[in-house]
Amino acid sequence: KNERSRMSKLCKNGKYLCEYEDGEVKTLYDAFKRGARVSNNGEAYGWKPSPSEPFQWISYNDYGITEQACYMYSMVLVPLYDTLGPEACTHIINQAEIKTVVCDKNVKVKAILNRIKETPDLESIILVEEPSEEMKELVQKHNIDLTSFAELEALGEKNPQEPKPAKPDDLCVLCYTSGTTGLPKGAMLTHRGTMATVVAAGAVLKPGGIDISPEDTLISYLPLAHSYERLLECYCVLNGARIGFFQGDVKLLLDDIKELQPTLFPSVPRLLNRIYDKVMSQINSGSGIKKKLFNMALASKENELKKSIIRNDSLWDKIVFKKIQASLGGKVKLITTGSAPLSPKVLHFLRCCAGCPVVEGYGQTECHAVCSVTLVGDPDTGNVGPPLPCCEIKLADVEEMNYYAKDNKGEVCIKGPNVFLGYYRDQAKTEEALDKDGWLHTGDIGQWLENGTLKIIDRKKNIFKLAQGEYIAPEKIENVYVRSPLVAQVFIHGESLKSSLVGVVVPDPEVLPGWAKTNLHVTQTMEELCANPDVKKQIMTDLTNIGKTGGLHSFEQVKDIFLYPEQFSVENGLLTPTFKAKRHELKLKFKSEIDEMYKNLV
Repeated sequence: KNERSRMSKLCKNGKYLCEYEDGEVKTLYDAFKRGARVSNNGEAYGWKPSPSEPFQWISYNDYGITEQACYMYSMVLVPLYDTLGPEACTHIINQAEIKTVVCDKNVKVKAILNRIKETPDLESIILVEEPSEEMKELVQKHNIDLTSFAELEALGEKNPQEPKPAKPDDLCVLCYTSGTTGLPKGAMLTHRGTMATVVAAGAVLKPGGIDISPEDTLISYLPLAHSYERLLECYCVLNGARIGFFQGDVKLLLDDIKELQPTLFPSVPRLLNRIYDKVMSQINSGSGIKKKLFNMALASKENELKKSIIRNDSLWDKIVFKKIQASLGGKVKLITTGSAPLSPKVLHFLRCCAGCPVVEGYGQTECHAVCSVTLVGDPDTGNVGPPLPCCEIKLADVEEMNYYAKDNKGEVCIKGPNVFLGYYRDQAKTEEALDKDGWLHTGDIGQWLENGTLKIIDRKKNIFKLAQGEYIAPEKIENVYVRSPLVAQVFIHGESLKSSLVGVVVPDPEVLPGWAKTNLHVTQTMEELCANPDVKKQIMTDLTNIGKTGGLHSFEQVKDIFLYPEQFSVENGLLTPTFKAKRHELKLKFKSEIDEMYKNLV
């Protein structure tokens, strides 16, 4: 065969690792019961009522109760991102025939009621917040049953029901993927798939000394509907660990982390890059002695990394890195990252400065969030690790991009119990993703490295052709360009009738003002800096140089850029809730700037 699949060495006799070692934990309800037992029904979910108040802990909060109740009674959970937009939410409620929605705030109830005529199946709403008078009038007007969460809990206490636990192969979650275009698709995830992924991830982390217990705490700030976040929380519930929720304001996240003192810090490259930029900006603007001391400390720790030594008790930790570690709460023992590549320099920096393992995972909602993860202690960067023991991975030929499995390059395909069942009520999309042999085609291009790890090198789905017929993978180029310290975000655009690429660049607000002050001797706002031709010239030069060292072909280099002062975000509709670029929306937003750039290039 052209395509050769690979499995983890942890798979005994070629069999997938699917269940917890005691053989009794097969569903998420089983995981919940085990977590309650090993923690002696200890603290599970915590939150801050206000910035001035400490974290408060209860066994289970409203989100936790809702989720665990669904698992306890074989109901299917359908998480909703509040950033999906009204049209997408209406589509989900209708397609899944949802009769009951749980909302945390009055404003979200109002958003649902605004389109109530389009959701005929919806009968009742449960509201965590105290219902306002306006809300009571609105539900009465639309003949919808409104119950407060407190009332629901009291009702359940008075009328206890026997649990109706699900079977391992039953659906547990319909996880709607946000998608960069079109309406979201409902990925059908099972209890077996979730547990297989959790158990497999734990089996990979354990040999590296990462063993989760009731003594551990996770900081939760990623969207609760995100499959990556759900998987981490399930891992914590299984092991009786605590989960602390941030206040909801990203600007206060580091304050929450300092107070919570988490041991587990899940993240995404976007946030880790910001931490790196902030620290390096402070170092570069400091005295020469301070900078020299920091570089000496970093070099010493990097030498230890090469020997797979990761620690936070060295002399350099006490002298140089203690402040950085304290900003993360001082107790972090594992940082995880996924959703996009993390640059080698940031990865090295974090492993040295945080004094703990930083592992990268790769996957998507359709494989229960993750299918491979880097090994604890592996000093190498630029890979996403070997396959998890709950699946096998193969690379399939992509002829139009000249990637062939015989060269250890091709589309990443996954098979195993962690692969989803398909998209709910969408056979056509299911057949696009799953082939007749059960392989999930991810749309990502991978490469097997000599050490048996997987490297993601390209993207199949967003490729387009330029006028001369060259294939362009914009995400690959963007991932190279964001290595520039002056750049926070990049959107690469090309058209089949044009011979070159253009880009929209969001400069890094933590770095650019300081750079401009030192090098251009100007103190300007971000808007002024983005309009400054000298700034544009420098960023253009930087991108070209980084593109060359990053291995980009000349036709992959942008020929013009537009500098934009505001970061692409979920709130302004330019990123999905999982922080991926909404390419269609970006193209529409910057249409006039794109047209102008092409006009000037003629």
